[in-house]
Amino acid sequence: MASSRSLAKFIGESESALAIRKTISLLAMSKSTVLITGESGTGKEVVARALYEQSNRISGNFVPVNCSAIPKELLESELFGHKKGAFTGAVTDRVGRFELADGGCIFLDEIGDMSLDMQVKLLRVLQERTVDPVGGLRPVEVDVRVIAATHKDLEAEIAAGRFREDLYYRLNVLPVKTPALRQRADDVSILLNHFAVSHAASGQKPITFASDFLQILKSYHWPGNVRELSNLIDRFSTIFAGQHLEMQSVPESLLPRGMAAMMPGGCANDFMANFGRTGPDATDSMLQKQFDFSESVDHGVETTIRLAQGMPVLPPEGIVLKKVLADIERDLIVQALGRTDGNVSQTARILSLQRTTLIEKIHKFDLRVN
Repeated sequence: MASSRSLAKFIGESESALAIRKTISLLAMSKSTVLITGESGTGKEVVARALYEQSNRISGNFVPVNCSAIPKELLESELFGHKKGAFTGAVTDRVGRFELADGGCIFLDEIGDMSLDMQVKLLRVLQERTVDPVGGLRPVEVDVRVIAATHKDLEAEIAAGRFREDLYYRLNVLPVKTPALRQRADDVSILLNHFAVSHAASGQKPITFASDFLQILKSYHWPGNVRELSNLIDRFSTIFAGQHLEMQSVPESLLPRGMAAMMPGGCANDFMANFGRTGPDATDSMLQKQFDFSESVDHGVETTIRLAQGMPVLPPEGIVLKKVLADIERDLIVQALGRTDGNVSQTARILSLQRTTLIEKIHKFDLRVN
């Protein structure tokens, strides 16, 4: 059995966090299927991995599958594999995710987005404990613990005819519900410190927060939950590496909209609101009032100016260029998917990508496709 280290990955000391960790301990050694529900960004995969790491299946693989990121026409092959010649492009045999997870766990994320025909095939796998590779002549036995997750209300999906009731009861043997971050607000400070350390560049001090800024962060409702908090601290750690952040240090353009509305008028916010509206002379005058342009000026001033001009910012300590470029690539894909209402083919055309390349990137960035 793994050490208690994996349980600590669901971070927090609130009653909700303690309850989740206790639930993981109770369920980890079972062979039964688990259904994890909760809003997006609440740590459903963290729970799934902890269940795996605390189980006696640690010698097998943990195989995650985002059911919403893989087109339905490819999902069967991804899950169950295929034989050479089964369809156009099947030039070799391919082992499916269930076989890769043999002896371990498969994590079916966003199970609520699975098509009805695939739900039928998954139900058979859960009943028979065998998979049928596409084009295969005989079923393949698998010893896999299934952990599924969704942000959707599956009972409502059943009522709407979009999810099979029999599959729901097959999955919902051991239910776990991850709480929204607003339901465990006492954990925000702990999570801020954790992500500040984990997102700090090698050899760089983690960012810290002034008390008034910390209070804003603790009071924010975090609609994107822990994922949103982690991404925000990642952003701050890249742009303001090693700094002690005060409210006026951070332009509104770097804050979530709801958080920006909570901020009192500070010099950075005034600068962002007035830049480009009052003309260069007025802007220069305002900057002279608010900032000391000596050689010892804080890097946050330069950052603010460059951000206001739409220019990239390079901290004195440097950045991890590969990570920054990956973040930019992810954001552009998210924007394009939003513009096309999740249509993968149209998104690929907007981004001048091959459809298969885009699908790979959607899977890489763990993006949802409606």
